Amino acid sequence: MMELNGMRNLAVPRETVWQALNDPEILRACIPGCSELTGSPADGFEATVTQKVGPVKATFKGGIELSDVVEPESYRITGQGKGGAAGFAKGSAAVKLVEIEGGTELNYEVEARVGGKLAQIGSRIIAGVAKKLTNEFFERFQAEVEGPESTSA
Repeated sequence: MMELNGMRNLAVPRETVWQALNDPEILRACIPGCSELTGSPADGFEATVTQKVGPVKATFKGGIELSDVVEPESYRITGQGKGGAAGFAKGSAAVKLVEIEGGTELNYEVEARVGGKLAQIGSRIIAGVAKKLTNEFFERFQAEVEGPESTSA
């Protein structure tokens, strides 16, 4: 299992961030390799995500659920997908929003696990991919919520 955590300061109110974290269109746009995301926060989402991990490229189909929801400050988003012969991937992120001057601090703790052929690739490669995908998601999310006018360092 891999664990990653981080923090981003978003120059928008907490309520705006919360709404974006619950918006399937925004989530679909932010999840790297996600071609399809349907459903709702209450019922959960179905997703199709294509990823390349080392030499293995796979399309994962699976579900995403929100739990431990404390509006508008925190939730856990959990996803798992099956990638056929490649194996499976599971992950969850505990997301916490804190109001700060000028916006919102978004904290996240991510746990990820893979099995099957993916697990044979090697933990260093998988950890690197997990970190890259996590960063990509939160970079896209920040751009999405702050909008095109924002300039981030």
